[in-house]
Amino acid sequence: MSDLSLRGACELAALIRKREISSRELTDHYLSRIDELNPKLNAVVTLDSDRARKRAGEADKALARGESWGPLHGLPITVKDTFETAGIRTTAGAPMLSGHVPNADAVSVARLRAAGAVLLGKSNTPLFAGDGQTYNAIFGTTNNPWDLTRSPGGSSGGAAAAIAAGLSALELGSDIGGSIRSPAHCCGVYGIKPTHGIVPLRGHIPGPPGALAEADIGVAGPIARCADDLDLALSVLAGPADERKIAWRLELPPPRKSALREYRVAAWLDDPVAPVDCEVRAPLEAALDSLRRAGVRIDDRARPDIDFTRALRTYVRLLMPLMTSGMPPEQFAELSKQADSAPADSTDPAVAMAQAITLRHRDWLAMHEDRERFRLIWASFFRDYDVLLCPPMAVAAIAHDHSEPMEARTIPVNGVPHPYFSALIAWAGLIGMAYLPSTCAPVGATAGGLPVGVQVVGPYLEDRTTIDFARKLGELVGGFKRPPGY
Repeated sequence: MSDLSLRGACELAALIRKREISSRELTDHYLSRIDELNPKLNAVVTLDSDRARKRAGEADKALARGESWGPLHGLPITVKDTFETAGIRTTAGAPMLSGHVPNADAVSVARLRAAGAVLLGKSNTPLFAGDGQTYNAIFGTTNNPWDLTRSPGGSSGGAAAAIAAGLSALELGSDIGGSIRSPAHCCGVYGIKPTHGIVPLRGHIPGPPGALAEADIGVAGPIARCADDLDLALSVLAGPADERKIAWRLELPPPRKSALREYRVAAWLDDPVAPVDCEVRAPLEAALDSLRRAGVRIDDRARPDIDFTRALRTYVRLLMPLMTSGMPPEQFAELSKQADSAPADSTDPAVAMAQAITLRHRDWLAMHEDRERFRLIWASFFRDYDVLLCPPMAVAAIAHDHSEPMEARTIPVNGVPHPYFSALIAWAGLIGMAYLPSTCAPVGATAGGLPVGVQVVGPYLEDRTTIDFARKLGELVGGFKRPPGY
């Protein structure tokens, strides 16, 4: 049965429906595989084995009676440990939440269960999902299945590592600064950052447990081994919150084109503001060459009329108040003093970060107005192009680096040290801030064998266009590859 582990969720769900394999058999198989392979990865950190086996058995009995629970009937899945799960502890990697056992599922988890999924357990995340690597004081460090000395990315690093290693059929991640796309890139799997707002985030930590308001920029989305699985999961996850269903409906449009060569493609693979390492750029260029040979016309000079530097400044100022909302009052007060004592246009990175963290609401409104102007520019751009291809981040999977303070870390890009967060989140933030859908798809590897992915960015609410192009691109360049040893 080992060849089943790395098959797609769509295929596995179909095998269960046709009763060619039982949900209980597949659930036991994944639990056995977790027992065997997870210790060296530390991707899955909380298991709910007994209830998973019970639900899988109930799924099989239901099928025998001719009942279907939905498109994920009996499918064993895991979810990131930032999503509340009824009766299963949810920590968000925070010691203060190490004993937190929610009474109810997050909305997205509830939708997966209502569609028939069997929840095996939870995947690892950094403290409050606040890092581009995956480690915390409760569960320790998650390793990359392609190289255990390297990070799987973050903050959905446990999720991407679990999918790459075949420990689960499907995963649920979240993304506010590339936290789905970067781990998908680092682990060689597929992940979608949906259009902001189409998948309810209620029940996600952060915010605090029980919070009703949903964060700006942040989204929930699936991680999988093929693009078809993203499409399946999005059909389950997307839709208005329950209190809005009385009047609101969501009907995502179909892909813009039916054939690969019909797509109008723009490519933005590097930029002086956010340099991309040649080890990453080479596989991206090779993917473009494959597309051209397949008859796809690519404009590699097309750019939205956006000032990248200003866009990143806007993104950081919108992001940081969200990421530090739980900061202790004394620390916030010190940062406020630092921010207020410096010029508003300070170029000192520490001052600029302090000003972002302590942003006043009137200044946030100005940043939001900037964002809306950027969104209009993007909308104009996508009248001429169907998708934009760009890197998920500047480098491939990095070696573990948990040094403190985090903001002092650097990452070499083409041999030159770059600030940690700019190397990890610049390309992801440019897209996320504008609420655009982006599917990360594997396209190749570095010379050293580390996976490389590409962001397939599409117009607002045209998520299925990005998934369809990623699907067709995978058929062309090979898609997901099995990590050695798995």
